[in-house]
Amino acid sequence: MRGFGTTIFAEMSALALTTGSVNLGQGFPDTDGVDGILDAAAQALREGANQYPPGPGIPALRQAVAEHQQRNYDLAYDPDTEVLVTAGATEAIAAALLALTGPGDEVVLFEPYYDSYAACVALAGAQRQVVTLEPDGAGWGFDPGALERAITPRTKLLLLNTPHNPTGAVFDDRQLAAVADVAIRHDLTVVSDEVYEHLVFDGAQHTPIATLPGMRERTLTISSAGKTFSVTGWKIGWVCAPPPLLAAVRTVKQFLTYVNGAPFQPAVAGVLDRAEQLAPREALQQQRDLLCAGLEAAGFDVHRPQATYFATVDLRTSAAEVTGSRTDAVSFCRELPQRAGVVAIPSSVFYDSAAGDAFVRFAFCKRPAVLDDAVRRLREAGAAR
Repeated sequence: MRGFGTTIFAEMSALALTTGSVNLGQGFPDTDGVDGILDAAAQALREGANQYPPGPGIPALRQAVAEHQQRNYDLAYDPDTEVLVTAGATEAIAAALLALTGPGDEVVLFEPYYDSYAACVALAGAQRQVVTLEPDGAGWGFDPGALERAITPRTKLLLLNTPHNPTGAVFDDRQLAAVADVAIRHDLTVVSDEVYEHLVFDGAQHTPIATLPGMRERTLTISSAGKTFSVTGWKIGWVCAPPPLLAAVRTVKQFLTYVNGAPFQPAVAGVLDRAEQLAPREALQQQRDLLCAGLEAAGFDVHRPQATYFATVDLRTSAAEVTGSRTDAVSFCRELPQRAGVVAIPSSVFYDSAAGDAFVRFAFCKRPAVLDDAVRRLREAGAAR
C-alpha cells in the first residue's frame, strides 16, 4: 500500500474547515435519506435487529435484490446462491478483486476511476492497466482499439463502472458491446459497479452489461442502497453473480467485515421494491442543472453529466478570470478555497495518465441553497480578479 497515504479528499475537507469554504468535494448528500427509510430502520432497531445477521445477508434483502434485478433488467438471480449482501459497494469490489485476482494478474479499468479501485487492485497484488475515457462531444467515450491493446495474456478481470464516477457518463449500447466483445473473446471476468443505476438524467437509460449475450455467466454486478436512497453511511451493498463467482467473493467477504448493518438490511429490503420511485433522480437533475448553469455563467467549461453526483470542468477551455489562468487541477483546487471559498477535487487523482490534469470535479448532491452560495462565491472571485 505504499503510495496510498492521505488522500486529496482529506486534504480538501481540512481546507474547507479552516477556510469556511463551501465543500463541493465531498460526494455525499447533505440531506438525510428518502421518505420512509429512516422510520423503517428505527423500527428494525426497536424490534431487535441488532445482532449479527446471516453472513450472506438477511433472506428478505437478498430476495428483494433478486426481485429488483428481475423487475428492472429481466435478470434472474437465485437469492440463496447468486446474491450476497456486503458493506457497501466498496467492500463488494474489494472482495471481488481479492477473490478473483492475485500476484501476476492484470486488471483493466477505465480512467478516471473511483479511487478505491486502484487500492483494491494493489491489495490483491495485481497490476492495473487503464483505458482513458475522453470527452467526445455528446459525453465521454473510449477507443475500442485502446481497450483491445490493454489486454495481455496476464489480464484476468475487467472492472467497469457505469453510470460512471466521476464523469457522469452512462455507457451506451455500442460501448457496452465493445466491452462485452473483449471480455468474451479473451475469457475475462467483468466486475460491474452500478451504484448510480437509479440516478440517471435526461431520459438516459442504464443497461447492466450482464444483460448482453454471453455476459451474465462472467459478470459480477454490484450496487448499493447508499446512492439510491441517499443513505451513504449505511453501507449496504450487494453482489449478483453466478454461483461459482459469488462463492469466491463470499469466501473473502466473510473475513473482511463478516456481516454489517443489521437494522439497515430490513429497512432497505422494505423499500427496494420502490427504488425507481424513491430515488431522488429529479431533485438531483435539478441540482445538476443549477450547478452547471452557475459554473457556466461564472466562465467554466462544463461537461454536463448524464448521471451521478458530479460535474467536470475543463480548466484549459474555461475563462482565465475564474481559473486564475491555471490549467493544473491540483494547484487550482488547493488555491480555490482561499481565493473563492469553494472546495472541489482535482480529477487528476482519478487517473494514472496525465489525461485528467486539467479537469476538476464539483459535487452537486447538495441543497440548492448551498449550490447557489458556491456559484455566487465563484462568480464574485472571478469578477474580483
